[in-house]
Amino acid sequence: MNTTTARPLLGCIADDFTGATDLANMLVRGGMRTVQSIGIPSNEVAAGLDADAIVIALKSRTIPVTEAVEQSLAALAWLREQGCEQIFFKYCSTFDSTAAGNIGQVSEALLAALGSDFTLACPAFPENGRTIFRGHLFVQDQLLSESGMQHHPLTPMTDANLVRVLQSQTGLNVGLLRYDTIAQGAEPVRERIKELRAQGVGMAIADALSDRDLYTLGTACADLPLLTGGSGLALGLPENFRRAGKLRDLDASKLPAVSGGEVVLAGSASIATNGQVAAWLEAGRPALRIDPLALAAGEPVVAQALAFAKNNEQTVLIYATSAPDEVKAVQQQLGVEQAGSLVENAFGEIAEGLRQSGVRRFVIAGGETSGAVVQALGVQLLQIGAQIDPGVPATVSSTDEPLALALKSGNFGGRDFFSKALKQLAQTGGAQ
Repeated sequence: MNTTTARPLLGCIADDFTGATDLANMLVRGGMRTVQSIGIPSNEVAAGLDADAIVIALKSRTIPVTEAVEQSLAALAWLREQGCEQIFFKYCSTFDSTAAGNIGQVSEALLAALGSDFTLACPAFPENGRTIFRGHLFVQDQLLSESGMQHHPLTPMTDANLVRVLQSQTGLNVGLLRYDTIAQGAEPVRERIKELRAQGVGMAIADALSDRDLYTLGTACADLPLLTGGSGLALGLPENFRRAGKLRDLDASKLPAVSGGEVVLAGSASIATNGQVAAWLEAGRPALRIDPLALAAGEPVVAQALAFAKNNEQTVLIYATSAPDEVKAVQQQLGVEQAGSLVENAFGEIAEGLRQSGVRRFVIAGGETSGAVVQALGVQLLQIGAQIDPGVPATVSSTDEPLALALKSGNFGGRDFFSKALKQLAQTGGAQ
């Protein structure tokens, strides 16, 4: 590794796998060669890194706060050892973690470790319909608390006032950086940040109604040791490094070729993924539903799924996606944690079984599902390629036998995402 040309500039910590990929996608679009690590890389893996940005994907969104803080601080220490000049803590554009408040407490711990006294919190992602106005988060034209997220099986969001939500999660004072200041440009934003700091504010929710606002925030916050937010906030960060003459002029999205079989695995219960599953079924394409109750009863669900995929000449969808009321009914019988872990473990076993049978291209829907699958496949490092849909890029693993992967957050992607992703993975990999 040539440290004079490949020293990473931006170090990122994401609280789930698909969120990490979403962020990496944004950085690649800005011209930063980006790799995503599944957990903190081993020394052996780290020795071969050659990137402008490193994104460490944790699975910390829904774990106990103490564990989330511990893992995030360990990731921070590793990134600082690599020489990263700025740290970005990425969470979902719907600002959900746990009732105990992983977002606020992790942000506070990272600030303290960096010796800083202020950061922004901005989950806005206008391209996917997430905007913030006067501190309130909207999903399209609805408040977050009326968007369907209030029914999320793991992290329900019943309050759209992010200042209030974040204040409940941290001992630091939480303020607001309003849209009318941001509309005036980067310099007024810097001045307002100085005022907030003088008032004793440690974190501020930042309004954002458009990508232009996110670029302004990125420019204004070039000197902050820590930024927190959704992937949208990263839009303006590559240009900061380019202006400083630190960013190399290379094709950041180029991926190696991958050929082999393909499959779609969907575990998310989100509205978007339900629509994508419905579109697949409406097209008459082969699909098999995983039943958590059958898993709990010890039925050979994994073997049945592998046989279903093997016996179909067409690409298959294997899914556990259900409507919110069905999910709740299962959770009432099995418990939230057991229901989730049963399905995640099953998808991991199915993915590994498919890999052994020659599948090399995987489209995966859902953050928890994606995490279980990449762990089962032994994936430690991903190279990030071109965007498939907003927030979802094509990726290729660094395993001995490379795998092409599309890791999709449950709420992301259009109705035709599965077919679009399969097509792009095949084209990206040069497979026929």
